Amino acid sequence: MYDPAQLRTFLAVAQTLSFTQAARRLGVRQSTVSQHVRRLEDATGRQLFTRDTHRVDLTGDGEAMLGFARTILQAHERAAAFFTGTRLRGRLRFGASEDFVLTRLPEILESFRRDHPEVELELTVELSGTLHRQLAAGRLDLVLAKRRTGDTHGELVWQDALTWIGAPHVRIDPDRPVPLVLFPPPGITRARALEVLEEHGRSWRVACTSTSLSGLIAAAHAGLGVMAHTRGLIPPGLAPVPARAGLPELGDVDFVLLHGRRREAAQEAADALAAAILAGGDRLIRSLGGINTIVGGREGT
Repeated sequence: MYDPAQLRTFLAVAQTLSFTQAARRLGVRQSTVSQHVRRLEDATGRQLFTRDTHRVDLTGDGEAMLGFARTILQAHERAAAFFTGTRLRGRLRFGASEDFVLTRLPEILESFRRDHPEVELELTVELSGTLHRQLAAGRLDLVLAKRRTGDTHGELVWQDALTWIGAPHVRIDPDRPVPLVLFPPPGITRARALEVLEEHGRSWRVACTSTSLSGLIAAAHAGLGVMAHTRGLIPPGLAPVPARAGLPELGDVDFVLLHGRRREAAQEAADALAAAILAGGDRLIRSLGGINTIVGGREGT
């Protein structure tokens, strides 16, 4: 009833919330993306997206279709693997940025290992900048990480806004340097935070530096300072800093999949894991709870 190609297109649009970005990811024309979505909506008899010239959003039925699409595509891929008699083998060196520590990435990896038990999966969790370097040095086969502003390489998983976050009761004094909770270099969010503060002439100081996301979250919970973070991945207990604090906007960030130098033994496994991540990408950014907002030093809604 549902065409796998149309379901893959649906997932690409749902994860990027952009017909243009989905077309780039899939390597097809935007008209093809629109056609696939229209045919899938015809097949379901439901509207899956609301869209205008500025914005694309999932409807309630679109949210429901996310789970069905993943399940159908996974069953399709398992059946294809079974009847073609192909079994993936070899060692796959996969790098994921610290951003995914609190998401449902482990569930995606667990499912991949269950489907491909003969693949030796080696996971590295690091800063995005470090992962880019390791990939370039040939020490990783596949990376899921942030992309630097202005870069175009990599396969887009989704795009989201960066925002300033902190404890619900943290206060930012406009007359004093902004206290920052930061990853060390070469952290991409660190570089972006310092860049925009410098551009807007806002003084700052480092309140905490940690290579661990859990360390940064602990410092932010303690009210030591604020941190630049992806809006869709805000950790529980932290919230966006309101505009009244006067902090400059941070812009958007892209999360991408990047393939390393093609090692024959890892190529098929890397492609299979990349497909699994793309199929389940919406779970990575939709797996955390609701978002509160810091208002005037107290928690609001």
